[in-house]
Amino acid sequence: QVQLVESGGGLVQPGGSLRLSCAASGVDISFYAMGWYRQAPGKQRELVAHVTNVGTVYADSVKGRFTISRDNAKNTMYLQMNSLKPEDTAVYYCNGNPSFLDWGQGTQVTVSS
Repeated sequence: QVQLVESGGGLVQPGGSLRLSCAASGVDISFYAMGWYRQAPGKQRELVAHVTNVGTVYADSVKGRFTISRDNAKNTMYLQMNSLKPEDTAVYYCNGNPSFLDWGQGTQVTVSS
């Protein structure tokens, strides 16, 4: 059974940092382009970063602040988020890029003072 489990979210002040994790089971993520997505209230889900075996790509809104990485041995992907802004508040999800797996429950990130 394929499962993606996101974790690491929370409440953080503007300028703070969080590290999100995406633990995969039932699928070897090293074979696929993988991405982090987010969905803010009232907005569509958007891709913020993705990683392939040749590199990484970021949305302009997070470039220079977020870093995507993966540990193939642990079958886990990460998103290091620095200099967080209130507009980063959203539920964050991981999936392939393009998304082809069932969505996990996501992890809530709230940036607020």
